[in-house]
Amino acid sequence: MVDLLYSSAQPLYDFLNVRLFWIGTTEITLLLLIKLVTLLVLIFVTIGLLKNFLKHQLLIRVGIDASNREAIATLFSYCIGAISIVVALQSSGINLMSLGIILGGLGVGIGFGLQHIVDDFFSGLILIFERTLKVSDLIELDDYRFSGLLGRIREVKLRSTVIRTLDNGDVVIPNSQLVRNRVLNWSYDTPIARLKIPVGVAYGSDPTLVTEVLLRSAHMEPAVCAQPMPKAMFMAFGDSALQFELWVWVDFNQRFETQSSLHFIIEHNLRQHGIVIAFPQQDVWLRNPGMLTAPVSNGKGQLDTAAAIAPRPAYPPSLRELLRQVSYFENFSDLELRQLIEIGYRQRRKAGKVLFHEGDPGNAFYVILEGQVEIVAEKLDRRLATLEAGQFFGEVALLLGIPRTATVRITEDALLFVINHQSFSHLLRRCPDLSALILRGLSQHKAELAERQREMRALNLVDVGEDDNNPVIWARKRLKRLFAL
Repeated sequence: MVDLLYSSAQPLYDFLNVRLFWIGTTEITLLLLIKLVTLLVLIFVTIGLLKNFLKHQLLIRVGIDASNREAIATLFSYCIGAISIVVALQSSGINLMSLGIILGGLGVGIGFGLQHIVDDFFSGLILIFERTLKVSDLIELDDYRFSGLLGRIREVKLRSTVIRTLDNGDVVIPNSQLVRNRVLNWSYDTPIARLKIPVGVAYGSDPTLVTEVLLRSAHMEPAVCAQPMPKAMFMAFGDSALQFELWVWVDFNQRFETQSSLHFIIEHNLRQHGIVIAFPQQDVWLRNPGMLTAPVSNGKGQLDTAAAIAPRPAYPPSLRELLRQVSYFENFSDLELRQLIEIGYRQRRKAGKVLFHEGDPGNAFYVILEGQVEIVAEKLDRRLATLEAGQFFGEVALLLGIPRTATVRITEDALLFVINHQSFSHLLRRCPDLSALILRGLSQHKAELAERQREMRALNLVDVGEDDNNPVIWARKRLKRLFAL
């Protein structure tokens, strides 16, 4: 039996051991090539696993930052890989001296063919050792092929660098392009950078008052740094406006959000002081204006004044107006209501669906923009109310973090505006003035708060440290604890 297996495998063995060529004194066969390929595959897989282990586990436990983790893991893995390849070649019986002679002969041709790859490779080493560009850095490229590209470095490899753009796309750029061309690194030393907000006001405006309004607007935005201090600069007498610029220093990672917020604040404050934002305009004088107007006739030789004056359509109430109807938000300014609108999102729900059940966590507040919902007491099997567009529910549960006291079912396809606990908590920590207004609003609903407190006590959900005989004080303590105020 053994002789039969040996005789059947002998042709395959002879085929695999056929000499293909020589490298120095080493005979290269198909079997040797298979062994080498297998070893190399194992080496590359092991190196990849080792790099991921270092970058995502070991170096994190040591406390090394992201950019250093990437550099250390890359260098260590490539060093181990190079040593493993040399050991694999030697263990296969290949004389490296002979291989070096052959590669030396081909070096000139390979050098010309792979010069760009070699350039990228050494550029990658420069980036890793110099650390002028690191993982998580926010950079802007000056190269004409990538003009205007702004993004964050995701990974620095030996041949290329991966950049995650602000549009959440990944761009792979050869390392030589980053070394050879100018790169604006917004995170090199500090992420703090100057942001310029141009503002043009109408001629006749008081420049001193404009300066005061711009500086007050800067101090109203929490993301603006106190040092360096904001500056209001009178830049020029424009064709149609007095041109100002507000200079503020912000964390560049929040540049766009801060810029948008400042635009809202400046527009609001200028409007409050009667300062007009200028726009290009021209005056046109008509020589015979009467010839350009024709009376509207009803076909009977009489003027039809009803046709000339069209009725103004009735618009639904804005979300700002709806939020102001909530007693807790009724004293909010337009800017504070805008912040509420920014943290919320719209959610569509089909008729027949249950939005939440009685006893569920009270982690969101809802305003009905379209459709209809009904409030149901499941335990009593009774409908409590029907709410339509323009009405709201769930604000007390969100503010106090208490379970839902009823079930809400969608009766008509609905569009809801939702503010959840996470977004609301972030907003209150960012804007302490909002929390003061809400606490003031809570004090106006003592009877409702007392009822909620009794329900919470019955369910053993009242924390001893926040309990108080005065339901308003209890509500204030609970709000501060829930939202870490």
